[in-house]
Amino acid sequence: MSTMIPPLSLKDSYDRVIRDLRISITDRCNFRCFYCMPKEAMEWQPKAEILSYEEILALAEIFVSLGTTKLRVTGGEPMVRRDVESLIARLAKIEGIEDLAMTTNAHFLHNRARGLREAGLQRITISLDSLTPERFALLTGRNELSQVLDGIDAVIEAGLQPVKVNCVVIRGINDDQAVRFAEFAREKGVHVRFIEFMPLDNGKIWRREMVVPGEELRRRIHDIYPLERMKSENLSETARRWRFVDGAPGEIGFINPVTQPFCGHCSRIRLTADGMIRTCLFSTVEHNIKRLLRGGATRDELADFIVAAVEKKEDRHHINDPEFVQPLRTMSCIGG
Repeated sequence: MSTMIPPLSLKDSYDRVIRDLRISITDRCNFRCFYCMPKEAMEWQPKAEILSYEEILALAEIFVSLGTTKLRVTGGEPMVRRDVESLIARLAKIEGIEDLAMTTNAHFLHNRARGLREAGLQRITISLDSLTPERFALLTGRNELSQVLDGIDAVIEAGLQPVKVNCVVIRGINDDQAVRFAEFAREKGVHVRFIEFMPLDNGKIWRREMVVPGEELRRRIHDIYPLERMKSENLSETARRWRFVDGAPGEIGFINPVTQPFCGHCSRIRLTADGMIRTCLFSTVEHNIKRLLRGGATRDELADFIVAAVEKKEDRHHINDPEFVQPLRTMSCIGG
């Protein structure tokens, strides 16, 4: 048995403190966003390969014991997995968690947002790439914008604040909606965050000319609704945050992994639905903790494995390098 003494904080070899664990609980989704998942049938992981809730909880507890303080439940679409509220309730009881959040497409939130909050969820981030029905259907393969908007209203009513709305911006597809999203932020009091298109798409359609720099979007919005920069003491925060000069509610953020990488302060680690630790969205190597877990490893042995995997975390992604290799797995399989 290992005699490892858990560190005061989980650190990688570049001295970055790992506080944020993203937990994917399914590779399945009810939408078919073209930059993430194809319209044709996906080859889902067999149920036996997906971590059970008990296994997720066991690993989450170890991560927290090593210094992780933030948990985010992702997918695929996490709410397609049965009884996700029960998982949230059990995660919320882990001592040491300061922030428990979920990323979802909001399709199922209309009748379940309050239940999630009662289970212990603190925050929700909603993926929404268009505010017009036709464009939404083009991007997601589903004509269900009204259900998503109803879900956002339900989250606001349930008090899961702040409500964050993530919009992946693709030139020629939805970049003309930036000002409309700013108006949405002002109307609803939500935090809209524009994310640069990254090479994680299933169809390998990503091209640099499809990336709309966050700074370009900021200027477009600023011309209509003047913005002022918000200072943050959290160096690992991914979004550059701005508020409206006129005091309107809501907030605008720009997540610019392509044009303004933030790898130097990254605090995140990922656990995939099939039990792989990923040290970066763009990792080409995964660390199979499920094999160890199901092989009867002790808690200390699992902790040792996590520490060793974190130490292998890459110094940065290589999107901007000529030799960049796109990961084999797409966002739906990795988890957001």
